[in-house]
Amino acid sequence: MYDPGAVCDHGRVKEIRRGTLSEETFFDQVGGEPTFRRLVHRFYQGVAEDELLRPMYPEEDLGPAEERLVLFLMQYWGGPRTYSEHRGHPRLRMRHVPFKVDRAAHDAWLRNMRVAVDELALPADAAQQLWDYLTYAAASMVNTEG
Repeated sequence: MYDPGAVCDHGRVKEIRRGTLSEETFFDQVGGEPTFRRLVHRFYQGVAEDELLRPMYPEEDLGPAEERLVLFLMQYWGGPRTYSEHRGHPRLRMRHVPFKVDRAAHDAWLRNMRVAVDELALPADAAQQLWDYLTYAAASMVNTEG
């Protein structure tokens, strides 16, 4: 079964330049760390005001959750492996088991993430690639009917 939290070389593009083969990751293509930090910061601004999602974050300050998601997404898309170095394998489904993630939570998560993705103003193909992953990952986290 596909694990949306699995670390992979997703989004690598190979180019031949002057006789050499180089790889550029999706992480690099979309602007690297600053892009992912903007995405996740904007997402958590929405979460902070969301009546359904905010209670799922036990920390008083959303900062630790924001940093975890930034590090995860950067690693997933080909950036630094900092997430795994600090937290091990992502195991996203397991980490979300303590929380009731139903269809309403799924929809709220995607609603807030949609705003964040749109505000990045990425090229259409990159925005779609990112969105496709986020919608799949969100669906994979649903663990409760309702």
